[in-house]
Amino acid sequence: MKARAGYQIVTLNEFIINRQEEHPEAKGDLSRLLHHIGVAAKIVNKKINKAGLVDILGEAGEVNVQGEEVKKLDVFANDHFIAAVKASGEVCAIASEENQEIVTFDDGLSRDGHYVFCMDPLDGSSNIEVNVSVGTIFSIYRRMSPAGEQAELSDFLQRGIRQVAAGYVIYGSSTMMVYTTGNGVDGFTLDPGIGEFCLSHPQIRTPDDGRIYSINEGNYVHFPMGVKKYIKYCQEIDPETHRPYTSRYIGSLVSDFHRNLLMGGIFIYPETQSAPKGKLRLIYECNPIAYLAEQAGGMATNGAVRTMDLDPVDLHQRVPFYVGSRRMVDKVHDFLREFP
Repeated sequence: MKARAGYQIVTLNEFIINRQEEHPEAKGDLSRLLHHIGVAAKIVNKKINKAGLVDILGEAGEVNVQGEEVKKLDVFANDHFIAAVKASGEVCAIASEENQEIVTFDDGLSRDGHYVFCMDPLDGSSNIEVNVSVGTIFSIYRRMSPAGEQAELSDFLQRGIRQVAAGYVIYGSSTMMVYTTGNGVDGFTLDPGIGEFCLSHPQIRTPDDGRIYSINEGNYVHFPMGVKKYIKYCQEIDPETHRPYTSRYIGSLVSDFHRNLLMGGIFIYPETQSAPKGKLRLIYECNPIAYLAEQAGGMATNGAVRTMDLDPVDLHQRVPFYVGSRRMVDKVHDFLREFP
């Protein structure tokens, strides 16, 4: 721990090493991987901060597997996170929102890697044009296939409860990395003066209840009846329950979840008539966010079943998503049961 400018600094790398010392059985492989994720985040952050000054805004002229226009920054973030994770030597394959199939690493060191890595390299990238916060979501699993052999799709089709680590980076007014390895949630803010992520939010706990609901109300007419009833409940005047609640929706899962994680609230992206299976992807969006929510004392479901208990059947599988403060998620469940 170092002292600087009147405050105590614990860098991400120091924190990772200290946590490793708490587990003598650990071999340091996950620590090395987390370090490389931090390096990639700093590179992407630097490019995002220059958006508008360099030729990085706009469309890349491609359409991804989701049928969405790919932004230049999507490609940049995807390429740099893949390169950084490969450089760690601990990962044998990657699943990304920007790649239809898994990306396998066939050189000797990576092929022996113990982990597979899932990511949305730039969540909310459509907002980058108007200088709104965006983020990176990541998830880490132990591989199921034998070490030394090529990774398989089955390595990624694991329930969320089998995650060994998950987190996100939010590129906003400050840049933060928030992650868990199953021992609580910790947040690190990038100090541009020293170029390091420094511990700023130790052992984050989300409030059991909140006053913020986050949902794209423009799709209201397409929502299930239970969700419509819950929204009306949030808007009613009731001083005893501190209603009406505040509606806050950014349109970037990382940004909306980060705010609600710290302040208390619920994020909802239900099934709709145009997206009957939901829109958010289970493996590299919902599962990592669900892991973080639960580790911070919150809750995440598909409206009926715990998100991390769902069985993935497809790399880019979509699911409805309800995540946030436990009492708020319980309340929306009540409405979904009453008005199916």
